[in-house]
Amino acid sequence: MASKVNTLRHIISELRYALPSSSLKNNLSLQYILSQYRKHKTTSEQLCKAREEMEFMANTYLCYLKSLRLQQEIHDEFHGKGERTVRETANLVGFKLPHDPK
Repeated sequence: MASKVNTLRHIISELRYALPSSSLKNNLSLQYILSQYRKHKTTSEQLCKAREEMEFMANTYLCYLKSLRLQQEIHDEFHGKGERTVRETANLVGFKLPHDPK
């Protein structure tokens, strides 16, 4: 049960990263996710294919949101911003210029 709640918390956290300027209170995607969590809620510990499928879908969606955020961070860091100096390029890839102190 705890892992399901943690997954939901992580999904909400990733949605906050994805939508920093808007409120999640009236967000349709969050409302849908919460309704699906409520729909697939089980009260007893029995084998339930729908519950396992819901956990899989939640983890997949969380992975998707994290991957989107990380891809955007990488893109922002390495995307061309016009001409760079030799020093900036060397720093970007982790090299030092010969006349730089070690």
